[in-house]
Amino acid sequence: MPKRDLYFRAPIINAAGMLGFAPDLREFQKTGVSERSDFSWANFGAFVTNPLSWRPRKPTGIPAVVEYPGGFLLHTGLPNPGFGAARKKYARQWADAPLPIIVHLMADRPEETRRMVESLEEIENVMAAELGFAPLLTDDIILTAIEMSLGELPLIVSLPMEDAARLAPRVMAAGAAAVSLSAPRGSVFLSESGGIIHGRLYGPSLFPQGLEIVSRIARAGAPIIGGVGVYTRAQVGVMQEAGAMAVPLDAVLWRGGFS
Repeated sequence: MPKRDLYFRAPIINAAGMLGFAPDLREFQKTGVSERSDFSWANFGAFVTNPLSWRPRKPTGIPAVVEYPGGFLLHTGLPNPGFGAARKKYARQWADAPLPIIVHLMADRPEETRRMVESLEEIENVMAAELGFAPLLTDDIILTAIEMSLGELPLIVSLPMEDAARLAPRVMAAGAAAVSLSAPRGSVFLSESGGIIHGRLYGPSLFPQGLEIVSRIARAGAPIIGGVGVYTRAQVGVMQEAGAMAVPLDAVLWRGGFS
């Protein structure tokens, strides 16, 4: 069992990949988010970092944002400097941040995941590690990564919407402190080039699916962090009523407010 509790002082958090590797109040204000807005740091329960892998990752060769009715597809390749470089650069910022930090780890290789989680235990103000997984990984790899990484830090296991209800009981039994929902994957046809591009889907059209999955997991008794498709203040409350212990916001953060 983790030695630290998983508790959110406020219901809103950011989804991984939306606000960088460390909270930067100046940058937040530059994009229109101020202490008077819906998205001031005072309204956040935690800050979630962009995904970090053991080794550095470069951007995909063809990054893309493709709109479709009700949302958009995002494809980046999850670029990051690698865990070691990020720890060196951001550990002090994480420790001094005005709110707890959740470090999102790309957990496809259990041994590397264990090393990253153990390293995070030494950093003040890191609240939890969130483990994310590549598509099509077997259940056994996900469960092994959890079991090998158990220690002082609570583990939040990020699951794709389509598998979350099925896998939630198994990851909780393996030692996870909570389940979170990752944005679903999809494909969009580009009429200009005649090609198909793959990536993660975001937008308000996903809210009914997100709400259904959050409700199902909460009814099963698993702690759930879920907010896929949340784009209004009222929807945050609806997710909480459905059982979400925290509600991650994604691209709506880029607006600077709900309205």
